[in-house]
Amino acid sequence: MTEPLQRWRFFRAGGFDQVRLDDASDLLAIDQLDQKLWMALSCPVAGIQFDERTLTLIDADADGHVRANELIAAVRWARDRLTNPEQLGHSQDGIRQEDIRMDAPEGPALRQRLQALLTSLDKSPDDTLSVDEIQTAQDRLIAAQLQAWQEARPTLAALGDATEAAYATLQAVRDKVDDYFLRCRISLFDTRAQPLLDPTEDHFKSLGLKSLVEPQELTLLPLARIAQSSELPLGEELNPAWQNALHTLTQQVITPLLGSRSRLHSGQWEQVKQAFAEYAAWVNGKPVGGTQDETTLTLERLTRYKRDLMTLANNFVAFKDFYTRQGKATFQAGTLYLDGRSCELCITVTDPARHALLAALSRICLVYCDCTRAGKKISIAAAFTAGDSDQLMVGRNGVFYDRQGLDWDATIVKIIDHPISLRQAFWSPYKRFVKLLGEQLQKLAASKSSANEARMTQAADAAVKPALTPASSTKTGASAALPPPFDVAKFAGIFAAIGMAVGAIGTALASVIMGILALQWWQIPIALLGLMLAISAPAVALAWFKLRTRNLGPLLDANGWAINARAHINIPFGTSLTQLPQLPQNAERSLTDPYADKKPPLRIYLQGGAVALALVVAWWVWSHR
Repeated sequence: MTEPLQRWRFFRAGGFDQVRLDDASDLLAIDQLDQKLWMALSCPVAGIQFDERTLTLIDADADGHVRANELIAAVRWARDRLTNPEQLGHSQDGIRQEDIRMDAPEGPALRQRLQALLTSLDKSPDDTLSVDEIQTAQDRLIAAQLQAWQEARPTLAALGDATEAAYATLQAVRDKVDDYFLRCRISLFDTRAQPLLDPTEDHFKSLGLKSLVEPQELTLLPLARIAQSSELPLGEELNPAWQNALHTLTQQVITPLLGSRSRLHSGQWEQVKQAFAEYAAWVNGKPVGGTQDETTLTLERLTRYKRDLMTLANNFVAFKDFYTRQGKATFQAGTLYLDGRSCELCITVTDPARHALLAALSRICLVYCDCTRAGKKISIAAAFTAGDSDQLMVGRNGVFYDRQGLDWDATIVKIIDHPISLRQAFWSPYKRFVKLLGEQLQKLAASKSSANEARMTQAADAAVKPALTPASSTKTGASAALPPPFDVAKFAGIFAAIGMAVGAIGTALASVIMGILALQWWQIPIALLGLMLAISAPAVALAWFKLRTRNLGPLLDANGWAINARAHINIPFGTSLTQLPQLPQNAERSLTDPYADKKPPLRIYLQGGAVALALVVAWWVWSHR
């Protein structure tokens, strides 16, 4: 019997359709949803605002990325172990014994472990255990087990208080001594093996060509010459690399147990090991602190999936939190306050220069900032989607608030310039003209100032030099000191050129003004508006096309995501991502500014207008004679 097809529902946001995952039935059926309709196909485990431990558990191949098939597998795994899979749609942190299916592979063991963890926290067997409580309870269990292990220490240890040190010495050479006696038994089995089990002449030839200050190769050779007597010499016949270790073994273990001796038989070696058997079993039974057994790990995985899978799917299969503005998306690292604005689309980056290579294709104005706090440093990329970029420059400072509410000092280190708003595009031609005009006036003023300073210097030299120069030399050099004669033709040409330029500008302005004055009074505002549109329309049109094609995809792809849709950020939605300053609704505002620039009296404007009008009328009369 085939399962009924899921009835999918979609919502439109950002100019494209996204699937709605409203309840557990939608989540449990994501394997039926064509992956071409998924918002993303992969996301990084680290660097996003989501529980990294949960993502690590979902990342089955441990490659640092959670992919679509791994998310589907995690949903199926949780479904097969929960009594009521509908719980996956509630994103609740906590699990009870009745939530675990008894017919699941680990069902009975999971319930038993859950009950033990609840007991360690003094909770009722019917209570809920959260993710954090699982780790706390596990730590308590390990502490209790460690205490019980300490209390179970053998009272009749082999050497009393010296047993611990003696056991450590025994373990250091145990494998090497076992190897020696095994070689001896093989030589007893077949005498032909004895020369083969001892080091050959080639071994010593190779050693003769190396430094033996640190005899690493010697440690690989047997402890002593292989003998059919199965006795280990404890004196000078030992391998030099192991003499110190065997000497310590003799003093701390063999002599206290067997008495003083120069050779050790294989049977006596077994007797030594048996003396530490009970102590060795106790040592090997020590609980491992800081780690979880498989049952507890499975219980933690199930609890995390029950809490996180629905949230993850709504930030993976769809970007519901981002486009509905009901919460922060997993890739949103916090909010940047800078230049009188707050930017909500901020993502964490590891390498701004490398990230910018692909992120520039998003056509979003991006500001990369280095954020520091208490010796720590992170880098973010913030999207500016409202206002203008006039005051955005490398080196400006702001404050970044992360998702935990911590504040970081933010400094701009790189800017990717793209249109921010239509308002900026409308005024950009005038701002560029004013900027260009200001630069030219500054250059002209600087050149005039330099020329005046040069003339003043020449005049000062001319006034001081005759007083410092002897009379004879003054007479002979009088002709050289005289300034060149005034060139009337040269300056007449300059004045003529300046007059022609001023005349051309005046003629153009006069033509515009006369054309406007020739219109009816109600046509003048329309003409001025048309003139402004003619100037600003090309810039606004170009900005409109770019703003409509802003794409979130390259911004996230550069951070390790695999975005599967054209995640557009249209103009209305983009404007909502950057908030401009606004006065509160109940605020009081005083328009009196004691330090405002003093405005010229009205009569100055009237006089200037009258002069301009007189000039226009005079020009019109002169041109129509």
